[in-house]
Amino acid sequence: MPTPATTRKNRVAAAKPPNQLRGSEMNSTAQADSEILVDGPTEGVLTLTLNRPQVKNAFSNTLLDVRCILITGGPDVFAAGSDISQLQDRPMYGGIADERYDNWDTMERFSKPVVAAVNGYALGGGCELAMLADITIAGDTAKFGLPELRLGLFPGLGGTQRFIREVGKSVAMKVILAAEFIDAEEALRLGLVAEVVPAPDTIERARTLATKIAGMPPLAARVAKKTILQA
Repeated sequence: MPTPATTRKNRVAAAKPPNQLRGSEMNSTAQADSEILVDGPTEGVLTLTLNRPQVKNAFSNTLLDVRCILITGGPDVFAAGSDISQLQDRPMYGGIADERYDNWDTMERFSKPVVAAVNGYALGGGCELAMLADITIAGDTAKFGLPELRLGLFPGLGGTQRFIREVGKSVAMKVILAAEFIDAEEALRLGLVAEVVPAPDTIERARTLATKIAGMPPLAARVAKKTILQA
């Protein structure tokens, strides 16, 4: 007789299209959320792809829990930040707001190396998500920005702190206060990304790099990441 857990698992599998059930059965959270496509693990690399193209991969209130090696929004856009249509339903304090911060902290504390492949826009929370990655590979179409001031808001997921550490005070002030974007080449010059490649090659280059990192001794990689972040 099937157990309740097995029954739930089968219901999840039955509800998902085949292209969202690649590889072995993944975590129930990832499998149950069609806004995230799961691929792998393959050669030690698990790829999570944001899957809300109709709103340029804007984050829904069920925030992505990034427990992966490679994260991408696909070939055209990384993430345009929070879904503006949902902001009016989100409290400023408590509830979903706290849940978003808790998830961001979880990603920041994630012990394994994280590679981001960024094509197109990485704005607001999308830019902040890219900065949470350990290594960012940008396509030549990538644009980074924190334009929340246009909506009477400010970067609320750690962008004000992380961005100044990445690019320095003057550039951070310009990008945040004037809501200006940074293109891929400028992002490379500032150290915001590790490499710039032609947009069609971004995901493959990031996957190759992630596979190479995954082939390293895992304990050494974890300790190296922790030590670098504490420097």
